[in-house]
Amino acid sequence: MDSLTAANPPATSAIATRIVGIGASAGGLAPLEEFLGNIPPHSGMAYVVVQHLDPTHKALLSELLQRVTAMRVREARHNMRIDPDCVYVIPPNTELSVVNGMLHLASPVEPRGMRLPINVLFSSLAGTQGERAIAVVLSGMGSDGTLGLQAVKAVGGLTVVQQPDTAQFDAMPKSAIAAKCADIIAPPAELPARILAYAAQVPDPGVPAGGDLEPMLESEPLQRVLDLLQQRTRHDFSLYKPSTLHRRVERRMAIHDIATLAHYANFLQENGHEIDLLFKELLIGVTSFFRDAVVWDHLANVTLPELLARSTTERKLRVWVVGCSTGEEAYSLAMVFSEVIRQRREYSDFTLQIFATDLSPEAIDTARRGRYPASIGDTISAERLARFFTTWEDGYKINPEIRDMVLFAQQDVILDPPFTKLDLIACRNLLIYFDATLQRRLIPLFHYSLREGGTLLLGSAETVGRFNNLFKPIQSNLRLYQRRDDVPSGGAEFMMKSFPPLSKVARENPVSTTNHTPSDNLQAAADQVLLQVYAPAAVVINGDGDILYISGRTGKYLEPAAGKANWNIHAMVREGLRSAISVALKKSTIESEPQHLHGLQVQLPGGGEQRVDVTVQALLEPAALRGATMIVFRDIAQVPASGRKRKGKTMVEASHESELQQYRDEIQTLREETRASKEELQSANEELQSTNEELQSTNEELTTSKEEMQSMNEELQTINAELQTKLDDLALAQSDMSNLLNSIDIAILFLDQDLNVRRYTDRAKKIVNIRESDVGRPFSDLTSNLQYPELHEDALETLRTLTFSEKQILTNDSRWFTVRIMPYRRLDNVIDGVVITFVDITETKDLEQALRQDLQA
Repeated sequence: MDSLTAANPPATSAIATRIVGIGASAGGLAPLEEFLGNIPPHSGMAYVVVQHLDPTHKALLSELLQRVTAMRVREARHNMRIDPDCVYVIPPNTELSVVNGMLHLASPVEPRGMRLPINVLFSSLAGTQGERAIAVVLSGMGSDGTLGLQAVKAVGGLTVVQQPDTAQFDAMPKSAIAAKCADIIAPPAELPARILAYAAQVPDPGVPAGGDLEPMLESEPLQRVLDLLQQRTRHDFSLYKPSTLHRRVERRMAIHDIATLAHYANFLQENGHEIDLLFKELLIGVTSFFRDAVVWDHLANVTLPELLARSTTERKLRVWVVGCSTGEEAYSLAMVFSEVIRQRREYSDFTLQIFATDLSPEAIDTARRGRYPASIGDTISAERLARFFTTWEDGYKINPEIRDMVLFAQQDVILDPPFTKLDLIACRNLLIYFDATLQRRLIPLFHYSLREGGTLLLGSAETVGRFNNLFKPIQSNLRLYQRRDDVPSGGAEFMMKSFPPLSKVARENPVSTTNHTPSDNLQAAADQVLLQVYAPAAVVINGDGDILYISGRTGKYLEPAAGKANWNIHAMVREGLRSAISVALKKSTIESEPQHLHGLQVQLPGGGEQRVDVTVQALLEPAALRGATMIVFRDIAQVPASGRKRKGKTMVEASHESELQQYRDEIQTLREETRASKEELQSANEELQSTNEELQSTNEELTTSKEEMQSMNEELQTINAELQTKLDDLALAQSDMSNLLNSIDIAILFLDQDLNVRRYTDRAKKIVNIRESDVGRPFSDLTSNLQYPELHEDALETLRTLTFSEKQILTNDSRWFTVRIMPYRRLDNVIDGVVITFVDITETKDLEQALRQDLQA
């Protein structure tokens, strides 16, 4: 698939709510609160939060986030529907993803140190939301979230990253920025406004619009944008579908909050880096291993066996994967071929050469590395993973046997020459992004590039159009076509007549000698003839090995490589000379001395062998050739057979043979020593690799534990702050209550269920002999001034029967008190002791006594 292509957009009818995925780890609580606190309550979006949590402890993240937002915050549950204006938080020890507009929870299969839940969420958003996906990375350690952001960016979604200098732990934001997959970088408090502005400016791709209603960008500014792209990248996007161009350009405009295309064109003219970003935006590539399983089954069971059966003379298949993106499709084809020849032993001697090309250099670099995340296990069977991949860090790496089948190269299919003599061309979901004019140019090009009976594989939404005269369908529903051989291919001039973009490329015509005035200088003319006829064949190359100049006939020694034209000496030199010349080139650069190679044997094109002497010399003069290297080839004359018949060897020959045998012995000794050293180094390397893997695993587990503990620590710090506030409130309430009780001038005594002293007022100390240290002592241990020996028993009775008790008691100092005993009832309606109040009624008693005396008198 071309780097321009995008995955088939998901069915948007089931996805009514735009979802924002938010990933955080250590130090993520504060930015989460800032982010959610700045979102309006009715934004129309849903927010899914994934944070690294300790799997063994209950998280309080939902409760903490609910304090800062008016939106409803809920802990995610399996198959929970996603509603707008809600926040969903991952539970501990789970992986959270979005499937068909529903939340999906799964138990992690990776060990604790290898879990990357943020990548899981973002990848699911990329798969289900497509261009509507929005992913946000906040503070955290490690690199979780980077691969997920790349997946979201690949489908045209929005990727947002917290500004690193505002993060407590900046490893996750820096990892995302280093991977060049961050569209917006800002402090967490500013991110919501940027996201909402982007969503408002870019038309929602999830809502279908009529053709007449589709906003059309102004033609003149758009042409300026295309011209700037072509000047900087050499690639002409004018023949791409306008809808694709509009959508990608509008997205970049929204990211920079630019309202008009004219202003954006001015911005591009002043900012070359933005041109590079727009170029990458237009080359977004989405692909996967074994996409459309039915197609791959047909290739394995029918197409490849038929191609193998037809290739009787040349036991080799040649394939071109056009727009290979990051290489998944090319590697899938190599794996299928390997399985076919494994099952069909009669083709075991066949080889496969895949030419995989793409316009994006970043995609080609990724494909060449052959390293993929662990998520490919969802699309590749366990058997294929075990056979064709090896585990590598947190993912998988293609095995060498598959990697060696594929040759990756950066190529513009519109401008660059095609590969030829191909058995199969796979060009899936590339043509749908070209307009009809460009499609009509490429289909004949593919016909020209295929052998007789070759196969063309297109994407599910592509056809050969009106070129039924060039291709006949094999399986129309699978978009498999066979080349028709009963139509003219166009001959040698086809590339210039049938493919107009190539006709615009300037060509250098050989200078015709007929237009030159004959030289008046006889010596110069004679020297020219001597150089052309009698001088040895030679080439001049630059430091990269590219041929700059050829003198004489070099056909015996050099041969153009098959496929795309390659004028590099290492690719063109014939077998027998390659390794020796490569070594001599290195020595000539280091030693600055001519390197002489004697008696090399090279296979001649027509059969037979030729012995050749080669001289390799780095050039220092003249200045124009400084840094170049000259390679001179001299044939060694064949010795007649009669000349080889000698009766004996001369002394010189014997000496030379003795020296040669000595050298051979020394070489053999060195080989044995090298082999032994290599084995020892291999053993030591294996031990070091094993130790490194163990240390890496331990380090990952410790990092994960540190992140989880940091997240828990943040929650505990927040809870601790809340508890401290409550303690302060409680202390204030206690002070208020103490002041209240002391101000009512009533003695009060609080006893618990065991009638131990719990609390008392200052006035109670004047009746009962009590002090601060008596709190917690049994009430029966205390003495009082009351003439009330049954006070303890009455308190027990009140506690047992919950009956109110009130008596008037005289003290030893002739004062009267009303003693009331009441149950102590808590707010939750539980009896937890008794309350004894002492109300001074001495004055009332004195007045009563005086009245009685007056009545008696």
